[in-house]
Amino acid sequence: MLCATVAVQAAENWPQWRGPTLDGLSGEKNLPVRWSTTQNVTWKLSLPAWSGSTPIVWGDRIFLNVAEDLKMQAGDNLHLWCVDRARGTVLWKRPLGGGNHREQKQNMSSPSPVTDGTHVYAMTGTGILKGFDFKGQELWARDIQREYGRFGLNWGYASSPLLYQDALFVQVLHGMKTDDPSYLLRIDKNTGKTVWKVERPTNAVQESPDAYTTPALVQNGSATEVVISGGDVVTGHDPATGKELWRFDGLNPSRHGAHRIVASPVVAGGVIIAPSRQNPLIALRPGGRGDVTQSHKLWQFSRGPDVPTPVSDGTHVFVVTDNGVSYALDAKTGATVWGPSRLKSGTYSASPVLADGRVYVTNEDGMTSVFTAGASFELLAENPLNDYTLSSPAVSEGQIFIRTAKHLFAIGARR
Repeated sequence: MLCATVAVQAAENWPQWRGPTLDGLSGEKNLPVRWSTTQNVTWKLSLPAWSGSTPIVWGDRIFLNVAEDLKMQAGDNLHLWCVDRARGTVLWKRPLGGGNHREQKQNMSSPSPVTDGTHVYAMTGTGILKGFDFKGQELWARDIQREYGRFGLNWGYASSPLLYQDALFVQVLHGMKTDDPSYLLRIDKNTGKTVWKVERPTNAVQESPDAYTTPALVQNGSATEVVISGGDVVTGHDPATGKELWRFDGLNPSRHGAHRIVASPVVAGGVIIAPSRQNPLIALRPGGRGDVTQSHKLWQFSRGPDVPTPVSDGTHVFVVTDNGVSYALDAKTGATVWGPSRLKSGTYSASPVLADGRVYVTNEDGMTSVFTAGASFELLAENPLNDYTLSSPAVSEGQIFIRTAKHLFAIGARR
């Protein structure tokens, strides 16, 4: 079962974008609450450019998708870095191809790597997907665009792969710049070969088919389902076959043409939380089959995020909007527990993480606000790193890793 698989990792590693349980939660205790560019910093590593990609941590290794300077027009300008966690030095770099460029605020390094503790898998916004061992030996390589057609998202591809058991699940939800269908892939993590490819049609129009989300997993009894959000709908899929099991068509009831989705679905306390473009944020109960639009919606919230993915401990859902307004919602009913509560002024693109009864969220100026994860709002700290930041924090063994445009920071001492 999913819970049994991830529980042993919860206090140690951060193997995927949303952490060991795929939901932004960490089991760590006594994490740092206050820091600055000079206070409580174990080390910092210089980086060549900004990225939306989150650091991935396993044991003594940290993995980063890295874009080189945009002025570098020829050759490989996208790489996977492996960093020594103890010293903050680069152990090796491996090419992920060329073609890096800017799309709005992101570049082509946005997808986060994933690891199973033995191998690491990296995807780029240009569609290159590669597998490596921890020594940097390339195991296999794929070019998704070359094989299945060019990505047609308005602002470039940014979804991270989902690693579950022996497979990588890769979604391509697009439509603004292509007539090709959206699809979901299951790729064997050991061979790199496609196990299945299923199309995912929707009635979304103009830019609304585009989604920058990452798949989630939900437990339905003894079965695990892959949850995909985008193109106006949320769908559940059988991981063995890709078959669509259920569909919720309510993320864009008016069929607005600019309702692309960035924030990813998250599962907490047996509830699927599915953001859209601010309104609505939907909560669904799992277990349905076919059209569940009317039958499985638990509640909705009209002041959701656009970019940051919410986080939930199963009791409360913590929402941070793009302009730094936070809310706590009752996870079962959607009732507002507190909020709106204003965080430090700025733009918020990174997603919040929750650990040790606290929520950590970083804005684009590199300011991380820390507030209590409970029934009342209490701001505990505001921690400046004074640099452009899109990446979400990663938590592992007592440390918090924050990636800005110029540096990767290791905050706190390892335990």
